[in-house]
Amino acid sequence: MTDDANAARAPSGTHDVLWPESTRWETLLALFAAQVERAGYGLAHTPIFEEVKVFRRGIGTGSDVVGKEMYEFEDRGGRMLALRPEGTAPLVRAFVQHRPALPWKAWYATPAFRYERPQAGRYRQHHQLGVEALGPADPDLDVEVVSLADGALRSVGLTDIVLKLNSMGDALCRPAYVERLRAYLAERRDALCDEHAQRLESNPLRVLDCKRPQCRQATDAAPRLVEVLCDPCAAHFARVRRGLEALGVPYRLDHRLVRGFDYYSRTTFEFASGALDAAQNGVGGGGRYDGLVEMLGGPPTPGIGFGIGIERLLLACDAEQVFAVDPPRLDAFVVDVTGGDVARDVTWRLRQAGLRADRAFDGRSMKSQLKAADRSGAAVALLVGPQEVSTRTVIVKPLRGGGDQRPVPVAEVVEAVRAARPTAGGPEGPPPTRRDVP
Repeated sequence: MTDDANAARAPSGTHDVLWPESTRWETLLALFAAQVERAGYGLAHTPIFEEVKVFRRGIGTGSDVVGKEMYEFEDRGGRMLALRPEGTAPLVRAFVQHRPALPWKAWYATPAFRYERPQAGRYRQHHQLGVEALGPADPDLDVEVVSLADGALRSVGLTDIVLKLNSMGDALCRPAYVERLRAYLAERRDALCDEHAQRLESNPLRVLDCKRPQCRQATDAAPRLVEVLCDPCAAHFARVRRGLEALGVPYRLDHRLVRGFDYYSRTTFEFASGALDAAQNGVGGGGRYDGLVEMLGGPPTPGIGFGIGIERLLLACDAEQVFAVDPPRLDAFVVDVTGGDVARDVTWRLRQAGLRADRAFDGRSMKSQLKAADRSGAAVALLVGPQEVSTRTVIVKPLRGGGDQRPVPVAEVVEAVRAARPTAGGPEGPPPTRRDVP
């Protein structure tokens, strides 16, 4: 392929989201925003790139994300920057910088960047929805965050979803467990995959998360962190479990769930889709990160959050055949063969009244414009010819559901179009928008 041809294609590992597919994204964002804002979360935006140390300190240099996948570059001022690989560390950096009042509850929708082999629903530039809550150490906040994630997934119709839950303890009880796990794995080094046999000393927890059969078999009888939690961590985890059970949020304990970032402590969770291939079925997850604010230079401040991958979520929806969103239909399409002045004015009048309206351009024929009106999905066509111009009227022609066409005065065209709109929520009505979501 020539360089010119490559220039006309999206870079490897990225993809375009065009209309009408983007309607689905808009609807998802509206549903998510409505849900989390009812719980007191507000939208936050942070830069796409940050100082590299934001991620090296927070995620950890031993993680695959920092060690292998992060896009790093030196800018013209000599600063080492990185494209955001995930959503939590940037929001915590913003908290440290601006110190909003506690508790601070924020949600985000953002692109994230990782140089990895593209997978189903995971691109080198992918997109995440998430929330972060800082301030309380209360396990009931964990319950709120997990239940919000569960509700977000189920709001789009997903049912084949498993919530996996674990506790990673804290700085008091986890170090002793890590040493115990390291000793256990050292006796089985030869049974591990090459990657984790080499990384055993630096990060033994990651062996638990390995999907390769030899590592899975070697760790079947490994010691479990939940069995050696200190009393405060055990009490915290018990409260989280009781809270989820009280709210009817089903979960499964998973001792392998250790997540990939250094900042996690205590509660960790992940949602897997049973409708997707097991190797690529994670649609979202998160956990508590009570030391991350301190890592980034702030005062001791507990926190918890989650992230959901939009592309992977929509793949799960496709697999379950749910959340099929049609693009919003027009209320009216103006057909004008008199030069376009009336089309310009009537279209503007309809839009100012909050109606969806479009028209043709370039002086196309009546036949061509009517075809465009039909393709648009509009409820009615508004026909304007020389007679209508002379009488200051338009012809209202129903395009959906039958009915006779009739003339109406231009001054009454808004009311006529509103009267012809499909019943709200009917088969031809528009999908929910931010204003429509309950």
